[in-house]
Amino acid sequence: MPSVAAVNISPKKGTTKVSVSKALLVADHGLQGDAHAGPGIRQVSLLGIESIEKSKERAKDQKRARGLCEGVFAENITTRGIELFSLPLGTKMQIGQALLEVSKIGKECHAGCEVARIVGYCVMPHEGIFARVLKGGEIKPGDKIEVLPSP
Repeated sequence: MPSVAAVNISPKKGTTKVSVSKALLVADHGLQGDAHAGPGIRQVSLLGIESIEKSKERAKDQKRARGLCEGVFAENITTRGIELFSLPLGTKMQIGQALLEVSKIGKECHAGCEVARIVGYCVMPHEGIFARVLKGGEIKPGDKIEVLPSP
């Protein structure tokens, strides 16, 4: 069963996201307390732990790659057991009491990305996704992720 591996926020833009024990998803906004939250299609970012592990294995600098962990890729929700980038736009996911809708596949990597320097490329543009928060609720590591059937 797919699940949440970590929930990550950064209270200030330009800082690395840190994992928290729980957070509140707010409808049409994103994660409460995250500097990148707000209206639009990029309310919450998600990346699979499997993508992070793949990046660690491919890294040019294995010593520095050990520091690649949840939140370093700037994702709000790190998932486990789900291939996020294969979900079509409009897919709805239930996480705890919250309801998300996939709104964008891929995330632009900013110039000078630290991950790209360590690994040689950044996985976020290919395997990260964004979602809109349709219904808010508390989420935490271990919560199940249920992909809802299309109408």
